[in-house]
Amino acid sequence: MLEKIIMYLQYPFVRYALIVGVLIALSSSLLGVTLVLKRFSFIGDGLSHVAFGAMAIATVLNLTNKMILILPVTVICAVLLLRTGQNTKIKGDAAIAMLSVGALAFGYLLMNLFSTSSNLTGDVCSTLFGSTSILTLTGSEVWLCVILALAVVIIFILFYNKIFAVTFDEDFSRATGIHAASYNLLIAVVIAVIIVLAMNLVGSLLISALVIFPALSAMRLFSSFKMVTISSAVLSVICAFLGMMISILAGTPVGSTIVAANVVAFGICYCAGAVFGGARA
Repeated sequence: MLEKIIMYLQYPFVRYALIVGVLIALSSSLLGVTLVLKRFSFIGDGLSHVAFGAMAIATVLNLTNKMILILPVTVICAVLLLRTGQNTKIKGDAAIAMLSVGALAFGYLLMNLFSTSSNLTGDVCSTLFGSTSILTLTGSEVWLCVILALAVVIIFILFYNKIFAVTFDEDFSRATGIHAASYNLLIAVVIAVIIVLAMNLVGSLLISALVIFPALSAMRLFSSFKMVTISSAVLSVICAFLGMMISILAGTPVGSTIVAANVVAFGICYCAGAVFGGARA
């Protein structure tokens, strides 16, 4: 087994996939804790469906670089979700549900009406559940993913204290002079970037698991925000690496394997928390 792993690691496309996968998992886990604590976990699912709709439009337009359309559309929708969620007429969860279902339906409709692909079902399944496209990344795509992932990590580190304050008590943070609306907007934009990055890794339907599971697992073991964030990042990276290696060796779907690894990790953390008296979410 070890010799087989060493053999695969000699191929550049495998190393590219592991680097991108680990960075995406790391950036996804950082804000997962914030989303869980703010009871806004479902935003990842909603934005992932928006990204699917944008990808369908990019496919119909035959864009060579779909990221040019997907990223700005997802960011704009993240901002709109935040603004709409503050409207008393349409609550945040209702707005997410409306946008999620609508984008998914229109995306699939457009792909059926205008797609010239001979394997439409395969294309849709690959987009929704992930595929081996992570193993066919070009050098420019790898660099783009690395830059965006590092940008997410740097932003989180620079604004850690402000994000912490806004996460736990927005009213108190406003009283201390923090512009909570701006940092909520920053969180929404960063989450949108993470969603777009993660589409190639786990597919649009499984992105929420990549964002939420590490945070929930870490909350079984620790109670402080800092320790939960650190352990969430470590668990996410380990699960992504193991999931990708198992996928490469066993030929299983990349996205599903990574999510399965996260589910197993959650089960282990849950049991460990119950035995050793860990914190409860």
